[in-house]
Amino acid sequence: TYDTRDAFLSGQVLDAQARLNAANLVVDGKVSATAVASFTRLFTLLGLQPEMATELAAQMQKAQASSAGESAPLMPRRMEDLVWLGLPQAVVPLLAPYVTLLPTTTPVNLNTASAEVIYAAVPELDLAAAQRLVGTRNQAYFKDTATALASVAPPGLTPDAGWTAASSSFFGVRGRLRLDQVALEEVSAVRRDPASRQVTTLWRERTAIG
Repeated sequence: TYDTRDAFLSGQVLDAQARLNAANLVVDGKVSATAVASFTRLFTLLGLQPEMATELAAQMQKAQASSAGESAPLMPRRMEDLVWLGLPQAVVPLLAPYVTLLPTTTPVNLNTASAEVIYAAVPELDLAAAQRLVGTRNQAYFKDTATALASVAPPGLTPDAGWTAASSSFFGVRGRLRLDQVALEEVSAVRRDPASRQVTTLWRERTAIG
């Protein structure tokens, strides 16, 4: 048996819908101009080549197409797998705080997204307005997106709330266990059904860490 006095357990739950979803780039087999525009805004803001957003969408479309043939890239499952679609390896950690990859299209949760993600997702807002929105929700969370966006929108503009939400269904769970000299990390992606409140694990990976 192990001496549990030397055991240490930690965990973290992250809102996956606080980030732009790469799955939004292709909807029903077609490249989404709206999603490409959001990714282009984000790439530009981060000092990355904006053309990468268009290329990423094109490769995602090829990966999803059943008739693409053997030359089609593999369909990625996680954010890190986007390198399969030609995204440079060095770019992945830069995008990690702002981009995710989920099994279906999802809106951005305005209650948890960063100002950078909100700016990218809502073209009617500049970065300053997105930052004001984050400051406002720190006092009280938004119950609906239309009211939240209207409160910070420039006069005469009504932001499109179509790709935004005030709640989430997808989350990432990270846990670490250290027992004496042995340490393990487990990362999972889960989906919570808002109606039944049932939680489904989409994938789970466990690795030993130094």
